[in-house]
Amino acid sequence: MSEFFIPVRVYLEDTDAGGIVYYVNYLKFMERARTELLRQLGSQFGELLERGLQFVVHSVDAQYRKPARADDELQVSARVEKIARTYILFHQQVKRGEDLMCEARIKVACIDAVKHKPAAIPQELQQQFAEQSA
Repeated sequence: MSEFFIPVRVYLEDTDAGGIVYYVNYLKFMERARTELLRQLGSQFGELLERGLQFVVHSVDAQYRKPARADDELQVSARVEKIARTYILFHQQVKRGEDLMCEARIKVACIDAVKHKPAAIPQELQQQFAEQSA
């Protein structure tokens, strides 16, 4: 399956008192990559909301390997591992050059924006994700 990448520059605001990227900020970087992937596929969160749907993070399994620091240039990837009727499982990595800084498997669920219950991912979006990940 192909991977989608975005560049991310680490700013001082992304770091903790020790000068390394605060762990939760890796998840923010990954969120940006998933959002940009959705945008590249021709969808945006506003369009989903108009249809009464939204994507929410269901679960995260993250491993932190090496620290990133202010001014580092990172590459953040998003790769679809599995597409189900109501969720997408992503494998994501944050790298500095060839060094793996952090990786995670993130399950993103599609829900009804009003009822907050699982909802089917629109068929055309499932197809777009499937084509991108082939």
